[in-house]
Amino acid sequence: MKVVIADDEPLARERLRALLAEQPGVEVVAEAENGVGALQACAEHKPDVVLLDIAMPGVDGLETARHLAAFDPRPAVVFCTAYDAHALSAFEAAAIDYLMKPIRAERLAAALDRARMFIAGRANGNGQEPGPSAQVRTHLCARMRGSLRLIPIEEVHYLQAEEKYVVVHHARGEDLIEESLKSLEEEFGDRFVRIHRNCLVARHELVELKRVGDGHVQAILRHGKAPLEVSRRCVAGLRETVRHL
Repeated sequence: MKVVIADDEPLARERLRALLAEQPGVEVVAEAENGVGALQACAEHKPDVVLLDIAMPGVDGLETARHLAAFDPRPAVVFCTAYDAHALSAFEAAAIDYLMKPIRAERLAAALDRARMFIAGRANGNGQEPGPSAQVRTHLCARMRGSLRLIPIEEVHYLQAEEKYVVVHHARGEDLIEESLKSLEEEFGDRFVRIHRNCLVARHELVELKRVGDGHVQAILRHGKAPLEVSRRCVAGLRETVRHL
């Protein structure tokens, strides 16, 4: 069973490493000190289990777990934390266990047993599906050939569906993500507005709506390279949105 340890405290990582060394059939394949490092390690090593601290700088453990829920294969997530206030959010992020620091060997062993059950169910196609998240993410995760890029939501200009992918147009360029436009609209509906069946635009990017000669309407974006087509069914609602910007 391959394990990744993610904790911003070196002593905490050292203790987990020592406890795991006593467990048969367990291999620590990588360590990380923050959420971004954890996601990079998981993209590279495809672990079975991630032991994940919650309070980490930047992308915290809860958001890291929400990204891991989209990985294939999806690793079992076990939170290891000094605080019990995050338990509900942890299980909403589809964690299989929640260990309180200082972590005891018998509790870790029990969590690994649960992870083995999860892995067996995943292999049989019966793995636990991710539950609904109580919080929206602060980043989108684009995975490319074993590596990944985290894109801050506030840097996204618009999202455009293209076959089975969504193209994220953002301040640093373009990336593909394997998520549906519908799920993104549900999660980030307060930040993005639909202008077409295949396009969501960041509200703060909208400058104006422009009617062109053939009767079609286009959206002018603050950072757009070119106007975007607005579907007829979206025009009325979009005019109201622009009016209140």
